[in-house]
Amino acid sequence: MKTQPPPGEAPGKKEAVAAMFDDIAPRYDLLNRVLSFGIDQHWRVRAIKLLEQDKPRRILDVATGTGDLAIKALAIEPEKVVGVDISEEMLEHGREKIREQGLEDRITLRKGDAEKLPFSDSQFDAVVVAFGVRNFEHLEAGLREILRVLTPGGRLVVLEFSHPNVFPIKHLYKFYSHVVLPAVGRVVSKNAVAYRYLPASVDVFPSGEQFLSRLRDVGFVDTESVPLTFGIASLYSALRPAKRRAKR
Repeated sequence: MKTQPPPGEAPGKKEAVAAMFDDIAPRYDLLNRVLSFGIDQHWRVRAIKLLEQDKPRRILDVATGTGDLAIKALAIEPEKVVGVDISEEMLEHGREKIREQGLEDRITLRKGDAEKLPFSDSQFDAVVVAFGVRNFEHLEAGLREILRVLTPGGRLVVLEFSHPNVFPIKHLYKFYSHVVLPAVGRVVSKNAVAYRYLPASVDVFPSGEQFLSRLRDVGFVDTESVPLTFGIASLYSALRPAKRRAKR
């Protein structure tokens, strides 16, 4: 274990989160499948389907981790997918998966900070983020960067955990996320902090209409949200405004 990430948006969160994910990278994919009963893969497919109608040529996957969503994005046949993440160890595991599948010419993974994306303005037709926005140290700064690198009319799709409100799912999920998940995560990953951080970060994340409001505040339009699996997760969609026509 390297360092303890504080829940919420405390100073130093970025470095702590990077160190935490570096530490759990070797078991990250396994734990995702086991702890979500494989549902996380179905959620990722749903996220990419939201982009089908747009037919984006270049897709950016922010907080790509080991590249699962970047690989799923190839289903809609973009020309190029680029993934960025602050954890070099997660990226190395992702690159290994990409090499094994012979996808190096279609997917590139590089280290990058969501709040200072290493790309020029209007470079991507779509941006996707799966289970990453709650880890941004400054949420609005990260969302503004995503808006900047999107082409006018480009779409952002966010997949993130949320707060189920239906009885008894609400109580079962709380018990699972705060008791079962940390216990299993600690045993498998050997990191006692990482899987306590997950439910804590979900608890403080502004999900649902609160997150849509944050998107609108930084300039996104046509914001929508869809709850998944009784509200355990949510899919968010938003557009960068298209260029206005010049007045004659």
